[in-house]
Amino acid sequence: MNKALSGIDFSIPTFVTGIGTDVGKTVVSAILCEWANADYWKPIQSGDPEGGDSQTLKKLVSHSSFRILKEAYQFDAPLSPHAAAELEGKKIKVDSIALPKSNKPFIIEGAGGLLVPLNYENDTICDLILKLDAQVIVVVKEYLGNINHTLLTIEHLKRCRIKIAGLVFVGEELPYTFDIISKSTNIQMLFRVPIFKTLNKNTILNFVSKLD
Repeated sequence: MNKALSGIDFSIPTFVTGIGTDVGKTVVSAILCEWANADYWKPIQSGDPEGGDSQTLKKLVSHSSFRILKEAYQFDAPLSPHAAAELEGKKIKVDSIALPKSNKPFIIEGAGGLLVPLNYENDTICDLILKLDAQVIVVVKEYLGNINHTLLTIEHLKRCRIKIAGLVFVGEELPYTFDIISKSTNIQMLFRVPIFKTLNKNTILNFVSKLD
């Protein structure tokens, strides 16, 4: 059994954020949904009129009761949410975003990193996390510079008094990266995800079976 994952209370809203854009949040969200038998919610989706990450999750999660919860905002342009909203003459109002009703746990996926702007009033993804009163799982992709980006992300979460449930690393470990992040933050690693050559439901199922 994965003791780190088993120690997380998934009845608490669980928000998957990353140290930047394109770090693997969607794949990690699929793994968490499969492992915890959870539903999925992406409050703000931009960049794909066909459903984007929500449609990807449908292709990756195999449990029969899996549901995609409706986005609060959906935009077509592949831009930062504040810019995508502006192009459509709309405005993201953080106060209007409420947790969906569900009788199951659900995984919430953010857009980009913590300080991605949602509007021109200085609201960010971090403000949305605070509004939803969620705990956070941070996705850390391995690349040169990820130590700085990870420590900045964790420092901001701590400053905002947001609970960090753990870290998920993506990619082949760089020398000494995990050691220094672990020593500097004292936050547990939940698991490490490889860069999958093939990505489908079987990929996720096989990975989850090895977690336990």
